Amino acid sequence: MSVQQMADRVAELMEARLRIKGEGLAAKLKRGRRFLPRKVAASAEFLTEAAEQSQMPKLLIQLDHEKVALAYDTCVRYLKPLGRGARRRAVVLGIVTSFAFSILATVTLVAGVLVWRGYIP
Repeated sequence: MSVQQMADRVAELMEARLRIKGEGLAAKLKRGRRFLPRKVAASAEFLTEAAEQSQMPKLLIQLDHEKVALAYDTCVRYLKPLGRGARRRAVVLGIVTSFAFSILATVTLVAGVLVWRGYIP
């Protein structure tokens, strides 16, 4: 698989999973960088630069193909399982967990104050 094909595949996954429009990986990364973790965004940036360098034969020889493959794997591993429903479930689960923890902390604090004041033996 060529470097340009790898960049195109990552761009397709960003459009499919994150709903980011644009021409090519560079444009999609510019618009959707904030939706990606730092490591994945850095890998996508490296892949973008490698795809640009692969257009020139002299620079293609200088590319570290193992590092390009690792960056590609990092991006695909993150973007592949991300579906719209999975992201929505993760957000809802985070909200519910936060709410439950807040209620538990409040109840524990109120019970502690009542025991301390002597209302509950």
